Amino acid sequence: MTRRSPWASRTAATAVAAAALVAVAAPAEAATSTASTTAATSTSTAAADVDYATWQRDCQAVMDQALPYLKQRIAQATPGEKQAIVFDIDNTTLETDFGFSFPQPANKPALNVARYAQEHGVDIFFVTARPGIIHLPTEWNLEQVGYEVDGLYVRGFFDLFKNVADYKTAQRVNIESKGYTIIANIGNNTTDLSGGHAEKTYKLPDYDGQLS
Repeated sequence: MTRRSPWASRTAATAVAAAALVAVAAPAEAATSTASTTAATSTSTAAADVDYATWQRDCQAVMDQALPYLKQRIAQATPGEKQAIVFDIDNTTLETDFGFSFPQPANKPALNVARYAQEHGVDIFFVTARPGIIHLPTEWNLEQVGYEVDGLYVRGFFDLFKNVADYKTAQRVNIESKGYTIIANIGNNTTDLSGGHAEKTYKLPDYDGQLS
């Protein structure tokens, strides 16, 4: 499968401008999810109750459950089947509440799963409650830290007034309409995973809303 290469041609000035936009990403998701109303808004806040090592250990435990299933499911792909995995972004694929730099670092357990899947022909889609105004810097961030982005879904203006779970479900329906079978849906919030349209769901920790 031919894959798109990261945006290596982007300049440092673009990255600096993008940093300011990505800074609003986590609050945008937290503000629209009742499950995340107590989400941490800074690295220091998150670390006050959840230390980084514990979070990484807990993320790894979930991905250790997901990877054997994915290996088996990928191996069982039928001829012509287009397989996809849907990922959330904040505190799922990126270290939003712990990565206080730009680009925000990848959440390594999730990145390793994404890389395995893509190396075996699975397309990776990102569905986030981040607003559309930061689509480009979000995609740039993901690619800079090692993800290959087959599709990125962010909220348009009218989506901002919709229930987050319903919005995310609609995006998975859209992906299926393109002929994909979503073999797994991975996120850290119930709004990432409810609504069906995925064969399996895997929930990373949010510690009762402490992480957005």
